[in-house]
Amino acid sequence: MASIFTRIINGEIPSYKIAEDEKHYAFLDISPLAKGHTLVVPKQEIDYIFDIEDDALAALNLFAKKVALAIDKTIPCKRVGIAVIGLEVPHAHIHLIPLHNDAINFSAPKLQLSKEELTEIAAKIAAAVE
Repeated sequence: MASIFTRIINGEIPSYKIAEDEKHYAFLDISPLAKGHTLVVPKQEIDYIFDIEDDALAALNLFAKKVALAIDKTIPCKRVGIAVIGLEVPHAHIHLIPLHNDAINFSAPKLQLSKEELTEIAAKIAAAVE
């Protein structure tokens, strides 16, 4: 059965897309730790990030870098943090999280953003992706 991320990539579930190329997809986390919290996934469904072939893993990280730089340009923050935890969805993914302090705390309460806020944030970041 396809992961929720594969279903998002295939358009079966709506998302707030930030960027896409032939092998990667980036979209806003709908339960973000901070405004601009973005997930970057390979289109190929692989459960464990370290099972990704070396060239594909490097490409995923370079794609994530482009997205992170766009987040940094558009979302006020000290820097963009990166995390790979990978247990909640069986599809490798990278969290890009605008940081306002020096830690990423996945136990912290999630933000509740409206569809309008998510749409606006996604459009702003997407416009800055180079």
